[in-house]
Amino acid sequence: MSRLADLQTMYSLLRKLEETLGGAHTLAACSGRLGWPRRGVYFFMEAGEVRSDSGTGPRIVRVGTHALKEGSGTKLWTRLSQHRGQKKSGGGNHRGSIFRLIVGTAIMTRQGHDCRTWGEGDNAPAEVRAGELALEREVTTIIGAMSFLWLAIDDEPGAKSLRGYIERNAIALLSNFQKEPLDPPSSEWLGHFCDRERVRKSGLWNQNHVEGTYDPAFLGCFERLVSEMGRAA
Repeated sequence: MSRLADLQTMYSLLRKLEETLGGAHTLAACSGRLGWPRRGVYFFMEAGEVRSDSGTGPRIVRVGTHALKEGSGTKLWTRLSQHRGQKKSGGGNHRGSIFRLIVGTAIMTRQGHDCRTWGEGDNAPAEVRAGELALEREVTTIIGAMSFLWLAIDDEPGAKSLRGYIERNAIALLSNFQKEPLDPPSSEWLGHFCDRERVRKSGLWNQNHVEGTYDPAFLGCFERLVSEMGRAA
């Protein structure tokens, strides 16, 4: 019951965050000119994926952040644009986004695509990338249509990052991996076709932290951060 109550609290805070942001956004409609905070944590939702235990409305399907390694300078929009892909060509680079990579594996399984180079290596020559373009475009379409929220947290990268603390605890709370299923994915969820067990069993497009336990105290921190964004708006 405590996890269910904590889920309800988290979604209540996300509703407040959505109000502060003037609504959820989609990557397909976003650009770098939106006035992004330098750093933050993001929460993705997906059409057809709704809550069934903690209340009504869309459920979160992915939580992420960026620049956790000490010395990293990656900004929030830079990371989000890596997930979005390229607006002009519709392609993208799944080798630079684990989100794109795992969505691609699910598309291949569900739709019977054969893209044997998908996920191989950290880099690929132009001819290999050309052969992956059709699948990259499908990934761009799917991720670009997902709505998302972001929580501004402009702390420095490192082991004690507040963004890392919020990310891993939010994932652990939302995840159903080896836990009682709460707000489970729909039977039509694309993630059921993913080749990663942690994605399929957690109900999230995440692999890290899905098996963890969460610290309920993170919700107090989450509430403070949402309130600070509301006052700054």
